Amino acid sequence: MEAIYTTSATSTGEGRGGHVRSVNGVIDTDLAYPKEMGGPGGDLPNPEMFFAAGWAACFHSAIKGVARYRKIKLGDDTAVTVDAGLVKNDSGAYQLQVAIEVEIPGVDEETAREIVEAAHQTCPYSNATRGNIEVSLSLA
Repeated sequence: MEAIYTTSATSTGEGRGGHVRSVNGVIDTDLAYPKEMGGPGGDLPNPEMFFAAGWAACFHSAIKGVARYRKIKLGDDTAVTVDAGLVKNDSGAYQLQVAIEVEIPGVDEETAREIVEAAHQTCPYSNATRGNIEVSLSLA
């Protein structure tokens, strides 16, 4: 398959405690281990923050796309929140787990659930991680 879009980012230094920079320089920041992993935490991001932000934006686009396809009018007040966490799996390795919470005001609950389920089938992040990590979906 030919890529529709490609980008890249480079990590230097100490990995989670190092530096990341996107190819165009829009992302150009130091990273810090979260306090929960023995790091300083604070005002610096960590990889899970970028993962959560990317998935939230992508899933939100999928919500909008599904609604457009089904001719369901959504307001400007929809929102998607992704909580990304690290857990240790049975072998002791770190693994991601994700909770996705969707707000779709003005749409009945059954329709909103159908939109969320369809978005989960079309979102590239959902497709990339399907069967690999625990994902929960909910409506706010």
